[in-house]
Amino acid sequence: MQAKKRYLLVSVGAGLLFLVYLWGLQIGEFQQQPYQYHQFPQYPEQPRHWPESTEPLEPYLEGGEQEEDSPQLHHQHTSPRERRAIRDNIYKNKRCRMETCFDFARCQWGFKVYIYPPQRGDEISETYRKILSSIEESRFHTTDPTRACLFILAVDTLDRDQLSTQYVQNVRSRIQSLPTWNDGRNHLIFNLYSGTWPDYTEDLGFEVGQAMLAKASADMVNFRPNFDISIPLFSKDHPLKGGGTGYLTLKDALPSRKYLLVFKGKRYLTGIGSETRNALYHIHNGEDIILLTTCKHGKDWERHKDSRCDRDNEDYTKFDYQELLHNSSFCLVPRGRRLGSFRFLEALQAACIPVILSNGWELPFSEVIDWRKAAIIGDERLLLQVPSITRSVGRDRILALRQQTQFLWDAYFSSVAKIVLTTLEIIQDRVDPLVSRNRFLWNSLPGGLFALPQYSTDPAQFPFYYAILGKSPPLQFTAVVHTVTPLQSQISPVVKLIIAVAKSKFCAQIVVLWNCDKPLPPRNKWPSTSVPLTVIEGQTKMMSSRFFPHNVIVTDAVLSLDEDSVLSTNEVDFAFIVWQSFPERIIGYPARSHYWDSSRSRWGYTSKWTNEYSMVLTGAAFYHRYYPYLFTHYIPASLLSMVDRIANCEDILMNFLVSAVTKQPPIKVTQKKQYKETMMTQGAKASRWADPDHFAQRQTCMNTFSHWLGFMPLVHSQMRLDPVLFRDQVSILRKKYRDIERL
Repeated sequence: MQAKKRYLLVSVGAGLLFLVYLWGLQIGEFQQQPYQYHQFPQYPEQPRHWPESTEPLEPYLEGGEQEEDSPQLHHQHTSPRERRAIRDNIYKNKRCRMETCFDFARCQWGFKVYIYPPQRGDEISETYRKILSSIEESRFHTTDPTRACLFILAVDTLDRDQLSTQYVQNVRSRIQSLPTWNDGRNHLIFNLYSGTWPDYTEDLGFEVGQAMLAKASADMVNFRPNFDISIPLFSKDHPLKGGGTGYLTLKDALPSRKYLLVFKGKRYLTGIGSETRNALYHIHNGEDIILLTTCKHGKDWERHKDSRCDRDNEDYTKFDYQELLHNSSFCLVPRGRRLGSFRFLEALQAACIPVILSNGWELPFSEVIDWRKAAIIGDERLLLQVPSITRSVGRDRILALRQQTQFLWDAYFSSVAKIVLTTLEIIQDRVDPLVSRNRFLWNSLPGGLFALPQYSTDPAQFPFYYAILGKSPPLQFTAVVHTVTPLQSQISPVVKLIIAVAKSKFCAQIVVLWNCDKPLPPRNKWPSTSVPLTVIEGQTKMMSSRFFPHNVIVTDAVLSLDEDSVLSTNEVDFAFIVWQSFPERIIGYPARSHYWDSSRSRWGYTSKWTNEYSMVLTGAAFYHRYYPYLFTHYIPASLLSMVDRIANCEDILMNFLVSAVTKQPPIKVTQKKQYKETMMTQGAKASRWADPDHFAQRQTCMNTFSHWLGFMPLVHSQMRLDPVLFRDQVSILRKKYRDIERL
């Protein structure tokens, strides 16, 4: 009897030990696959109340139970060991960070990007060609591999689905044969699709080594923070440049729309990505929540269809997808076969707030973008909570979220070029973290691409952040006079101009940029002024050098002047007061306009005096000193060379740049005398205005510059600002700017 009891106790003990062993394996599995829940915080002891719409949806489960039930990968056809083997094979350097897997010494020449030359027989997809073209046309590109900080493959790695017709064979051997591959160090690999049916793992078919991945549908489990970059999934039709504008306009500014929540897309009957979409019918009410799915896709859909397919397919055809997008406050973005989907960018463009249901998805550019300001990040397991959460978001908050979707779409996602440039700018910030953008610059208009940290990392130094920071620009300006003709006497137009500007109570200094071929005149030839007068001889004497950001300019405001400008002190003072209220724009006198020439299918340039304008010439204009810095360091060298070659269009290019940044027109102010584009014959050198090709060149420039940006940034305006009592029939003594209206 005692022997039986001992035998029974030993059996029970062995069974318990075996269970403990299995439980240990389970814990080890989850330790090797940590799930980052910074997007999904634990429930606090006191339930949190909505509408904090930017907070992620919170799970019911807590602690270990939540981890154990986490549907991170949803791989139903592979075991944990198989998934781990795939991950370890592809991400052998999973612990890579910039400090351990990036050679900063290569960046001593600056942040330059080199693209390997294509090999004979390389087949490159249209999308990858757009990516390479974006890099080649950027200011980062170099053709010298010895000066490169970052290397880009010529091998197309975008589609690594083995069933795809664009799948490239032998990538592993071709990459490893590159002379500077070095296990991928200082390389960037772009990828949109990984894995294949039925599991759609992150298998790329080759080892990335120490290369950075710019990857769509990035999984948090394999994502290497501050090393890899999550990019959005975009279609082959996504434009190279420009891109479609957002759909939120002033006429559509009201936060309420016809529908609350919409979705229209495929429903997967089996396999990965099927759970959430198969459950959408639970919250579809056919009124303000329209969630439509169809089983009718694939060759054998009828063989797998369920009892709901016929009804779903019928309802699916009753609604137009674009009509739903543009008339709903929220758009559901559930995962598909992969974590990301085209719905994400479509919702952003349509000003439809994304409600993201894709557990484990590292959102695009999450390193710099605060998605809580533009989206609701949910949990796939809490689908039934989505209607109540979206209904609890206030109208003012809905409007703020929708406005942010439009900003993010336009700043970072509307074209392939912007996606690529955002990726490169993020890496550049990592290379020199002391000179990098903070999250405020990335998440506020006009965005990180136009706020160069090499100028300043302080938002208060940029003109477009003055209003949001409550800052007013200082009450001083620097006049920069561009001179190309010899100084012959004290009655020269440039001397009169300097004397008039120096009398302004706001003038801090005058800088003469001597771009004349004649020797620099001695100091006693220049007029004596009450403010410092500095003469700088241009080293290149090129046209684009008039916008070089000279260190001698210390004021925020810059008054750019041609030597033949005819301005009074009152005109200068009034224009500066106007600039104080609009420091992000160009403020000035001579205005020009653009138009679309339908007969030639091109943009035209006109100097006719009309009530409408879109440019203010920089021959007599105020702007912020940041714009010359942006002009010099942001605009591609090819465009600057073009301006220098023809000695023309630098003013048009500056207007293009500022309007692209602000999305607003310049401002024209009152002018006593017409801006004189005189034919100056001093020194037997004619002014550029006398050149018969001058006007034709400016027509060409309009189209070249718009092609560079991919769109026309200039905005028409009919506003002109005049002083109070301007030309009113009152005593001249009551007027502040008494001589403006005198002829």
